[in-house]
Amino acid sequence: MHYTDILDIFSVRGHSRQRVRGFTLVELLLAVAILGTLSAIAVPTYNNYIDNARNSSAIADIRGIEVEIMKFQAERGRPPNNFADAGLPTRLDPWGRPYQYLRLQFPGIDPRTIPGHRKDKSLNPLNADFDLYSIGKDGNTAINLNTPASHDDIVRANNGAFVGLGSEY
Repeated sequence: MHYTDILDIFSVRGHSRQRVRGFTLVELLLAVAILGTLSAIAVPTYNNYIDNARNSSAIADIRGIEVEIMKFQAERGRPPNNFADAGLPTRLDPWGRPYQYLRLQFPGIDPRTIPGHRKDKSLNPLNADFDLYSIGKDGNTAINLNTPASHDDIVRANNGAFVGLGSEY
């Protein structure tokens, strides 16, 4: 293979054997602009995908923990006082924080008087038996679901009929 053949192979534009031409500044800027636009579209889409996957994982975890708590309740006639009481290990949500649990059923005590029980947007208790939730992506939470800090929490509500984002309940 001759030197001139190599120049023909690596020549970016044209077939001049006397001079190899590269990209112009305008062509480089256009390529960078196209890559930037594609990145601006792809990164938020990818982040939404990751958020949805973590939310789904937290929902599945809460359903699994709920099943174990229900087994305990069926055997003993009451919900456990905490995860250790039910023989459950401390499990972490997809964001690396422990799931939150609060027993609400105590003989002769109205669940609405127990401090820390979660409330929906109308300030009604979410559950009558126990609260189980993940603090969510931002790591902040509040007792009432109508506050922005609770919108990304994954909550169990309506005694297990709903498990999902606090903003969707």
